[in-house]
Amino acid sequence: MIPAHDRVLLVESGSRNVFDRLVPLLYQIHGEAMELDLITCHANTPAGFRGRVFRVQDYPHSAARAQLVRELKDRRYAVLGILCSNEPIMTKWKWMLAARLPAKVLVVNENADALYFDWAHRRQLAGLARARLGITGASAVPSLSRVLLLPFSVLFLILYAAFVHTRRLAYMLLPHSKPSHTKT
Repeated sequence: MIPAHDRVLLVESGSRNVFDRLVPLLYQIHGEAMELDLITCHANTPAGFRGRVFRVQDYPHSAARAQLVRELKDRRYAVLGILCSNEPIMTKWKWMLAARLPAKVLVVNENADALYFDWAHRRQLAGLARARLGITGASAVPSLSRVLLLPFSVLFLILYAAFVHTRRLAYMLLPHSKPSHTKT
């Protein structure tokens, strides 16, 4: 259940079908008084959407993006809804806006379920993060073992490279005689 807010900004950083379910639900919960805006990379808007649309392709350089962030701050959104559906769409945009806008972050999953990004929901957020990282169920052991073995693998590669380059340098710098295995 999403508490009522008068200004909500959604970042459409995933499949359109999720927002097609979420937008009518938000209007149903909050009524017509809610001001709902959208940041998207899609050409069209979700079903039933009636707010202002910001398209990321209209902000191609850093100065334009900085101006957009200033404009969004001026609009004083109470909630920033970001879609976390394990799709690499607008990832940098959603996390940049979450960091820069003074709004409560609402995480929406691929089922249009939502929860706030706060301490009270840390267990659910940790479960969502584990699912996105692939460390749940049977895949947890191989994934975690790869993470734990990574420092040792990197250390081995560094030591091996150091050994090979030291041996090569020693061979080039030290005088050496002809090999003794030749026949006379």
